[in-house]
Amino acid sequence: MDFSFTAEDEAFRTELRGWLDEHLPAFKDQGEIGDGTSSGLLRTMERRRAWQRELNTGQWAAINWPKAWGGREATVMQNVIYSEEMARAKTPGIYNANGIWQIGPMIVRWGTDEQQQRWLPKILSADEHWCQGFTEPEAGSDLANLRTVAVLDGDDYVVNGSKIWISTAHIADWGLFLVRTDPTAIADGRKHDGITALIVDMHAPGIECRPIREITGDAMFNEVFFTDARVPAAYRLGDEGTGWQVAMGTLGHERVGTSGLSITLKIELEQMVETVRKHNPSALSDPLLRARIAEAWTQIRLTQLLNYRALSKILKGEKNWPEVPFAKLQWSHLSQSLAELGVDLLGPAGVLAKGGPDAVDGGHWTHQYTWQRYTSIGAGTTEVQKNIIADRAIRLPKR
Repeated sequence: MDFSFTAEDEAFRTELRGWLDEHLPAFKDQGEIGDGTSSGLLRTMERRRAWQRELNTGQWAAINWPKAWGGREATVMQNVIYSEEMARAKTPGIYNANGIWQIGPMIVRWGTDEQQQRWLPKILSADEHWCQGFTEPEAGSDLANLRTVAVLDGDDYVVNGSKIWISTAHIADWGLFLVRTDPTAIADGRKHDGITALIVDMHAPGIECRPIREITGDAMFNEVFFTDARVPAAYRLGDEGTGWQVAMGTLGHERVGTSGLSITLKIELEQMVETVRKHNPSALSDPLLRARIAEAWTQIRLTQLLNYRALSKILKGEKNWPEVPFAKLQWSHLSQSLAELGVDLLGPAGVLAKGGPDAVDGGHWTHQYTWQRYTSIGAGTTEVQKNIIADRAIRLPKR
């Protein structure tokens, strides 16, 4: 593995740290963002919108984009630095994460000049929010099994079908959706063919979003239903039938920034220990709990090294395999292990939820206990990742 940074990389880090030192404290001191009437997800998104706009003033919102579109054309290692520094500084999230990290780069690569001019500026400025619609009830881990159909009718595609687990679709203005324009492909054994990427106006007739209430009480995910929805053919991204290639590029961008997760998890563990020292210090004398803390710290460090190894392969022009599925499994395991550890360390106080006067850290640890269950599914289910590793990495015999 190569842990060295070039002079340009170190200059990038120094510039970013300096900008954050100057701008982040003032942003945090603003207090409530918006009119103060929003709650839950909407309040979080309002704060993220404001933070993305602040980042954009220094060209820090979309570092992977071309400089002509307000980006920095960042290298792989600069992406690592960016993710780590943002995690260390505990910055708010990005309002348009789908648009900035995944969809925007695809519009840059596949879009026409007109499409780029129409959509990229408002993704960057956070004037419009975007969602990404790939997963379906019968096409989750097997994405190529998607069955939402789009039929060309004049200058429009008529779309029918449904998507599920679509993050923030109910507050999105636009979405990048995969549809099937060749309905015979699955039966013919060509399920990766005949898929097309369409940019969809989420407010158009025939499109319905139904938020899915989570165990936490929030509703970030959605079902999206298309009933004879008309999407202009001019909104197609790439040629008809090239949707799989578009999707693979998008999912590749989704992995950008994973190196920051190990920093975030390390900070979470450190905050947890400090919280327990304040609210339930006797737990830190329990040998079993101490062993779990040590195990978590070790696994977080191993995850960081795993990410570095994957990035080293990218820099050498090699495939980052099998580090990617291993890192996904580590993220899921550690996120849930830390959530369970936090509740156990706090003892009776660990069950106090948000809204109660005695809830520790505003109910953060109780929320994490339920929320982090999604990591077994998000970005690829645990079962599928294990099957991939068993089949392609370890090459276990098949029954």
